[in-house]
Amino acid sequence: MTFREFGPWLQQQLGCKVQKISVNAGFTCPNRDGTLGSGGCTFCNNQTFNPAYCKPELSVAAQLEEGKRFFARKYPTMKYLAYFQAYTNTYAPLEKLQALYEEALRVPDVVGLVIATRPDCISDSVLRYLSELSARTFVLLEYGVESASEETLRRVHRGHTFAQSAAAIRAAAELGIRVGAHIILGFPWETHDELMRQADEIARLPLTTLKIHQLQIIRGTQLAEEYMQRPWQVPSAEEYIRLVLDYVSRLPKTLVLERFVSQSPPEMVLAPKWNLKNHEFADLLRQRMRDEAPQA
Repeated sequence: MTFREFGPWLQQQLGCKVQKISVNAGFTCPNRDGTLGSGGCTFCNNQTFNPAYCKPELSVAAQLEEGKRFFARKYPTMKYLAYFQAYTNTYAPLEKLQALYEEALRVPDVVGLVIATRPDCISDSVLRYLSELSARTFVLLEYGVESASEETLRRVHRGHTFAQSAAAIRAAAELGIRVGAHIILGFPWETHDELMRQADEIARLPLTTLKIHQLQIIRGTQLAEEYMQRPWQVPSAEEYIRLVLDYVSRLPKTLVLERFVSQSPPEMVLAPKWNLKNHEFADLLRQRMRDEAPQA
């Protein structure tokens, strides 16, 4: 068993090595502004993935230039993707979105966009625009799906259903937009069998890329409060590797797998504490796949 890796695929798509630069364009989320709720998802703390150069008081272009300076010390010939990452990055009128995305694309050496959003925050007009944009530059639309379990989505106050996720993914793919999804593995009430059924559901969707993350219990979240009041057993790194192997084995070989673990600042993580970076986990996964491959 093998998997299709994100880095080589991205280089094949663009003809060069690229680095994502996170952008905080000042969006909010319907799960925070009172439209659906005010506390956000129970697991979410945006501080865990907001780099130091990512400052919403700066313009999109200024953030990208600062990000370029940050990465240029290590990768002087790199090209870049503007990663609209913080909160829900299609949650605004089309005219505002166009202005922000086009501003990013005017920055030298920015060769495309990655746009993180929710499946219930995408309109037909925005999809048509992204379809047109995809015809002239690289665009990856990344939906936070999180789980295929409607019970889980309710319990974590996600505010949308898996049916909405599936419909949004299909609508974007039908317009020729590259579509990614984000899935979290490790909610304590989801059984192994349920997660295997979830993998089968994900496999049936017209996805280009998939991010898989372990459930992290992050300080300052409702989930952390629940964990401190009544702790549950979190999987070991070995148990999680086994789960990911089983999950990936049910996915199509054409699906590009971007990552398998989330790397939050250690001081913010209550559990699990594996101290594994994504590339280290991917190396372990490849080795396990080689070890378990049928011998000729």
